[in-house]
Amino acid sequence: MTQTPADIARGVLHTEAAALTRLGDELPSDFNAVVTRLLQIPGRVIVSGMGKSGHVAGKIAATLASTGTPAQAVHPGEASHGDLGMITAADAVILISNSGETRELADIIAHTRRFAIPLIAITRNPDSTLATQANFVLTLPDAPEACAIGMAPTTSTTMTMALGDALAVALMQHRGFDRENFLTFHPGGTLGAQLIKVRAAMHKGDALPVVSPDTGMGETLLVMSAKGFGVAAVVEDGGLTGVITDGDLRRNLDGLMERRAGDVATPNPRSISPDILLIEALGVMNAAKISAIFVVEKEQLVGLVHIHDALRAGVA
Repeated sequence: MTQTPADIARGVLHTEAAALTRLGDELPSDFNAVVTRLLQIPGRVIVSGMGKSGHVAGKIAATLASTGTPAQAVHPGEASHGDLGMITAADAVILISNSGETRELADIIAHTRRFAIPLIAITRNPDSTLATQANFVLTLPDAPEACAIGMAPTTSTTMTMALGDALAVALMQHRGFDRENFLTFHPGGTLGAQLIKVRAAMHKGDALPVVSPDTGMGETLLVMSAKGFGVAAVVEDGGLTGVITDGDLRRNLDGLMERRAGDVATPNPRSISPDILLIEALGVMNAAKISAIFVVEKEQLVGLVHIHDALRAGVA
C-alpha cells in the first residue's frame, strides 16, 4: 500500500522521537565533564562542522551565546584559510561529525592539539579519528536516519541539536543565568518585550496625576484631564492612599464639585511593584478590568503604568 505524506511524516517523527528518548536514556558519559570544563574556560566555545553538521553548529553556538556562554560558529573550510586565528588557547572547541571522519575538520583538530585547546567531539563513532583525538567524546546512539534510504542527515542532526540544547541549558543553570540576563541578550522582538520590567516602562515624576486628600474636585478634574490617564492618585506624605477613577466620579456626581479628593477616592487601592514584569502588570490590569495601575516602592508612589504602555512595548 502506498504511504500518504501524512504516513511518511508520522514515521519520520516517531523515528526521531525514539532516537531522542534513547539519547536521554544513554546520555554520553562525558557530559558532566564537558559542562564542568566549559564552565572553566576563560574564552569562547567554538562550534564547527561540515555540511548539515555545520548548520547545526551554527544553531548550537547561537543558543549557547544567548544563554550566557560566549560562543561562535567557525566554518571548517574558512578555518583552513585563515580563520583558525579565531580559535585561541583560551577557548574550547566542539566539533560535530556523525562519522567522525570528516576530512574538512582535520586542520581544526590539528590546531587544537598544537595549542592544547580542549576538544569536544560529537559523533556516532567512538572509534573514529575525531573521537580518538578529542579530550571529551559525546557519543550519539547508533540510531537509524529517518529518511527512506537511511542516508540523509535527519535523526543524527536532530539528536545533535538536542544535545546542544542540553549543554546550553545545563551551562546556563550552573551559571545562574536568569530572566534579567536573558533580557540583556534579547532586547528586541517578542522575547524582549515579555521580559521588560515595569520600572522601564512606567510614567513617573511630573507625568503622574497626583493630588492631595484636601485637593478640591474641580482642581482634581483638571489634573486628571491634563495628565490623560483617566485616573488620579491621592497621595499623602509620598504614599498612595487612594485612587480616583471615572467610576468614582460617576458614583459621586451629586455634589461632586463641593467635595475633596480624599472624600471621593477609593481607599487602599491596588498597586504593583516596579520590579515585576510588564506582562505581569498587564495580567493584573486585565484581571481587575482596569486600564491603569499605580506603582509603589517602599510604600512610596513612584509611577503609573497604562495598558497602552504594554501595547506599545509589544507585550499585548
